Amino acid sequence: MRVTLIHNPGAGRQGKDDAAKLVKLLESFDHDVRYYSSKEDDWKRGLKKPADLMAVAGGDGTVGKVTRRMAGRGVPIGVLPSGTANNLARTLGILGRPFEELVRAWEEDPRRLKLDLGIAAGPWGERYFVEGVGAGVFANVLANPAGSKAKKGGAPVENALRRLQDVAMHSEPLELKAILDGEDISGEYLMLEALNLAYIGPNLHLAHDSHPGDGEFDLVLITEAERDRLLYYLEHWQDNRERLALLPTKRGRRLQLEWTGFPLHIDDKLKPTPNSRPKEIAGLMEARMDGEAVEFLVPAHAAAAGTRPAQR
Repeated sequence: MRVTLIHNPGAGRQGKDDAAKLVKLLESFDHDVRYYSSKEDDWKRGLKKPADLMAVAGGDGTVGKVTRRMAGRGVPIGVLPSGTANNLARTLGILGRPFEELVRAWEEDPRRLKLDLGIAAGPWGERYFVEGVGAGVFANVLANPAGSKAKKGGAPVENALRRLQDVAMHSEPLELKAILDGEDISGEYLMLEALNLAYIGPNLHLAHDSHPGDGEFDLVLITEAERDRLLYYLEHWQDNRERLALLPTKRGRRLQLEWTGFPLHIDDKLKPTPNSRPKEIAGLMEARMDGEAVEFLVPAHAAAAGTRPAQR
């Protein structure tokens, strides 16, 4: 099988020496491997080369970059999770599995899991999203990463959690004008998140009813009334990463939001950007599901998040 491998040598504990090990592993299963480092400029051109499988070794950032560019290509993706949070790998049910098992499964009766790609459209144009789109607590942390508490030298996931706790405790609700599938849901929110994955940020299990590939996203709506519940969840997250947040959610396909320039994240990208022009930081923002999707190859017995994962 022709395999294009996109590898982030800086993800998690990965290093440059791991590139040769990964190529050797894939070749040991008789795959014809074409290697690209995500740190080099030519990896995007590598996605256009003929391939039977796109393999990605890295964290959510690297997997997300590749996934967004594979929309409509008809080439499945195989993930070798080696990042910090690995939210997509958790959603697919493959986190913690040996790489040998994952690679073997690509040819030996793999399970094909479909994952929707959302579209975030606004004054900046259109962009696919994999994890989610939102305003409030998460976006505020991205907008001011140095302004909230973090333990020097601490683990990245735990530090991100501390920053979220600090922002969740002190943030003022944001007045938002929003419509979900024709229903007016305008109000004051500490956090509004349209989530495409079961997990987001530092492994927060916010989308408890998420079903990858069902054509809808989970919209998490947290008002002042739920602040204490959110803080309790964040404080007890380390007791059990699979703990459900059980915060108010709705299901939908199209979210319209009047954006006035407040911090807004699309996956790990923040809007507005520092160099945005005035006309690019206000207007109607829309997050929608239009039927675009990609397929991931996982072991047949992998348990994806949700009780009825979509298959082909």
